[in-house]
Amino acid sequence: MTELNLLIVGVGGQGTVLASRILGEYFTAAGLDVKVSEVHGMSQRGGSVITFVRAGRDVASPLIEAGGADVIISFELLEAQRYAGYLKPGGTMIVNTQQIDPMPVVTGAAVYPDNVRETLAGLGIHAVYVDATAEAVEAGSAKAANVALLGAASRFIGGSAEAWEQAVLACVPARFRELNQKAFALGRARA
Repeated sequence: MTELNLLIVGVGGQGTVLASRILGEYFTAAGLDVKVSEVHGMSQRGGSVITFVRAGRDVASPLIEAGGADVIISFELLEAQRYAGYLKPGGTMIVNTQQIDPMPVVTGAAVYPDNVRETLAGLGIHAVYVDATAEAVEAGSAKAANVALLGAASRFIGGSAEAWEQAVLACVPARFRELNQKAFALGRARA
């Protein structure tokens, strides 16, 4: 691999920051230069969160231009549609099927679209849909959905399950390691 550009998108509180830390740990352990940039917007109020992760031999900037992401990991369905323009032709989008109503939907000013999958397909996007929340619940807690989704994404990023497991173990507190190992394994197996 010469360079890999990843975008993590979601809603505040979904664990995108931990996912970016695990990715950074994984790429660093592989001997690559890694740059990470997080944009939090109104994340504490349920707003969009976007994280740029770039890995390669010599990465100058953490930012990814529109049409430049090899992989987008979307923690929420509508966020996948919102950031679809960042995916490069031939790229892959890993999408959690969870739906979280944005504030305009909560207030009644808008309606959550029911055609996100069709919209993404119409854009020619290769999307892999994962019920990461169900996988995390099966592992022991819905809070591990971020790691289950990362497990699914790891199939498309590449690398051994063992290397990924080491990155997960390095980034989660000891008391949550078993839960996160299970969630990651379920996500990886079902992608």
